[in-house]
Amino acid sequence: MQNLFDAKEAQEFITRYPQIPPDLALRIYTSRLIGGNPGLVLHGGGNTSVKLRVKNIVGEEQEILYIKGSGIDLAAIEAEGFTGLELEPLRKLKKLPTLSDEEMENQLRIHKIRSSSPDPSVEVLLHAFLPHRYIDHTHADFILALTNQKQWKDLLTEALGPKAALLAYQTPGLSLAKGVSEAFGKDPGVEAVVVAQHGIFTFGEDARTAYERMMDYVGRAEAFIKRKAPRKMLEASPARWKMPEGMVSAIARLNQAVRGACAFRSPGGPLRRFYTEVRAGDDLVKASLSPAAPGLCSSGVLTPDHVIRTKNKWVFIPGIPQEDAELKKIVKEGVDAYLRDSDQTFAHQIGIKGIEREKLDPYPRVFLAAGAGIVALGYARRDARIAADIAEHTLRVKLLANEVGEYAPISESHAFDMEYWGPQQKKLGRVSPPPLAGQVAVITGAGGAIGLGIADRLLAAGAVVAISDIDGASLGKVQTALVKKYGESQVESFLLDVTDYGAVEKAFQDISCRAGGIDVLVPNAGVAHVARVEDLDPKKFDQVIAVNLKGTFNVIKAVIPLFRRQGTGGSIVVVSSKNVFDPGAAFGAYSASKAAAHQISKIAALELADMGVRVNLVNPDAVFGDEEVPSKLWELIGPDRMKSRGLDPQGLKEYYRQRNLLKVSVTAEHVGDAVVFFATEASAATTGATLPVDGGIPAAFPR
Repeated sequence: MQNLFDAKEAQEFITRYPQIPPDLALRIYTSRLIGGNPGLVLHGGGNTSVKLRVKNIVGEEQEILYIKGSGIDLAAIEAEGFTGLELEPLRKLKKLPTLSDEEMENQLRIHKIRSSSPDPSVEVLLHAFLPHRYIDHTHADFILALTNQKQWKDLLTEALGPKAALLAYQTPGLSLAKGVSEAFGKDPGVEAVVVAQHGIFTFGEDARTAYERMMDYVGRAEAFIKRKAPRKMLEASPARWKMPEGMVSAIARLNQAVRGACAFRSPGGPLRRFYTEVRAGDDLVKASLSPAAPGLCSSGVLTPDHVIRTKNKWVFIPGIPQEDAELKKIVKEGVDAYLRDSDQTFAHQIGIKGIEREKLDPYPRVFLAAGAGIVALGYARRDARIAADIAEHTLRVKLLANEVGEYAPISESHAFDMEYWGPQQKKLGRVSPPPLAGQVAVITGAGGAIGLGIADRLLAAGAVVAISDIDGASLGKVQTALVKKYGESQVESFLLDVTDYGAVEKAFQDISCRAGGIDVLVPNAGVAHVARVEDLDPKKFDQVIAVNLKGTFNVIKAVIPLFRRQGTGGSIVVVSSKNVFDPGAAFGAYSASKAAAHQISKIAALELADMGVRVNLVNPDAVFGDEEVPSKLWELIGPDRMKSRGLDPQGLKEYYRQRNLLKVSVTAEHVGDAVVFFATEASAATTGATLPVDGGIPAAFPR
């Protein structure tokens, strides 16, 4: 456990933030040092604070507690991430015998010095009751490996020495705050307080002291464990791992089955789907194959703070059979058993506590699969990644704890209390999901204007979008534009030749490993060739047929087994063409191939309806794009069209605008909106339909 405090860097933070007090700038600095170490905190966990004397609006000095906002990531915290609260009124709460969650929340709100500040950490009262100016709190892995033990006091006393006070677990709030304060009151020489199955607090009169005490005591735990289990030290995972080639197919199939088994519909609501995140480090796979694996799944979280991310227990999958039916059966049995246990736990806890609670969704968030490692779920990709990170650390700490002693989890009662505790639930946020939240959409031929427009609209509707194209340069431009607008986690990309069925299967496996599966498929790849029939080169004709017809067939065929494993329906939206109904001269290869692709798509609508898969088509016309991402089709045929009509580029666009009934310029976003309509439950009763997106071309009306 390396001490990273650097006096020069600390001074640079003071210089960097001239508008705030130097002590708060130092608080930012050491908070980031803590947050940057995943062995100390993960994803919004832990908290830090500093007490400052500042002048209020009328010039009066008052003592203010600046504490990390709830859920704020310490690794990237800024001044705005700390909430300032009037300290004296909070300290007076120590006189109370009890304090309800509602009243505690009220007190924290009314004593904030800025109403726009984030909700403060749930540990506010603990930080307020201790006299120290700087306080740091982490869920350090090495500390938790010793607190989550049947003989935790003996192990921690031996590891940390006499200046670390040891407390039994208590729910955060007034009770824990009083307990920590009393421990310090009994011995002012205490340098750290460790709360069983919760974490460690260190403190000091300056930022450096509090931080270095944290590193010292966590380092002592590390050294102690190293002596006890020298070959079982925790290993840091790489930021992005690569799966062995043979595992890709198995994990893809597992992800698809898991997503299907956990998708659910609330009464009157849409079908909720999850994204997945996989962790398959060698040690995790080895643990998944051990006889202890089922027990590791049922033995609870390391600290109650994690329960809102991973739930208290995991599902163990004993293997990944080759047969899809057997795989789905094993996964469903695991999920069903988990749901029964969840229902029983909920009924038992509200019964013995004599309380009423609205039941949260009972579905698991973590699976441990023999031979594959960890699969974590989340409504958003960020949620899935947080759950995976926590599960990965949890598994390693449990293994380490069992090497040092005998692992002992928190009680089921405490886990329930924290899962249903209002201040914890606020970290997750509760907003109505967008219509395609939880879904993965794949677009082929996405390197042009229409691909960009479709991806943009699907992303705006909440989907994770995987774009593909055979042209890497064009695909890169589209990806850059989308990532800039929607963020890196929402956009995946891969090179793909749709005429190669094996490559399509591999690509779909890859996206299933990355995000969980596919829910929306948009076959959009297409090429054109301008030539009259008598001049049409048969090789060129074959090329157009291969991309436009066979490419559409390949991606539809390849996604069908995936949809079957998921068992949640799905949507295929084929980008067809106005030329299917209204072909043009010298455009025979394109028109014929699109008409054939149109027909195979309608056949797919007939054949896939029993799976709940809807197949619909959109017929665009005259979508030009812009200079940055132009339409590849119009780059090809535009010069010929301009020459034949004596028009410049702008004149050609105006010509096509004037020829449609609505006199509108058809944009890629118009096509994207049509795709979104078919992809969402707004068209739940529609399949085999064709929607023109052409401004109104009478000859192209579907009939």
